[in-house]
Amino acid sequence: MRASEASPADAPAETPRHGFAPSLSPDDFKALFRGHPGGVTVITADAGDGPVALTATSVASVSAEPPLLVFSISALSSASDVLSRAETVVVHFLDAHDLEVAKLGAASGVDRFAQEHPWTRLATGEPVYEGVRAWVRCAVIDRMDAGTSTVVAAHALQSHIERDVHPGDAGDALVYHNRTWHRLGEHSRIEP
Repeated sequence: MRASEASPADAPAETPRHGFAPSLSPDDFKALFRGHPGGVTVITADAGDGPVALTATSVASVSAEPPLLVFSISALSSASDVLSRAETVVVHFLDAHDLEVAKLGAASGVDRFAQEHPWTRLATGEPVYEGVRAWVRCAVIDRMDAGTSTVVAAHALQSHIERDVHPGDAGDALVYHNRTWHRLGEHSRIEP
């Protein structure tokens, strides 16, 4: 049994450093999240230097009133500089029909706006991919450095839903799990 798999009773007592107990290794931490699926989004922005996009599974709702969400940006992302300065962003919520957009936002070294997938600008200037399941335009209200990433809090201002998912319907959700893309649907439902 690896140390990270030991039960809490088996864990050795160690002296905390700087108020924190010793950390998991990066590999052990990644192993935890490999088995935890995440919904797939693409985040776009333009801080005046041209549009950027990145695929993210870190988007989470925080509050419905006011409508707030959070996501994180790795400092290693080519989009991190623009996203760290942008006042607004567009979060695209993808389903299985949008797999090519997800792959485009995840690819490195490519122009994500070279018209492989149609995009336009909203009247307010933000880049938005056309035909995706849904998107929301947000105002960035706070940023917090967290390790090698930045956590962004954003206030939802405007949205568009192209393909709605009705309560209780299976839909065609796109999730990322264990380094692969998956479609959720009727076949993956456990309970009605």
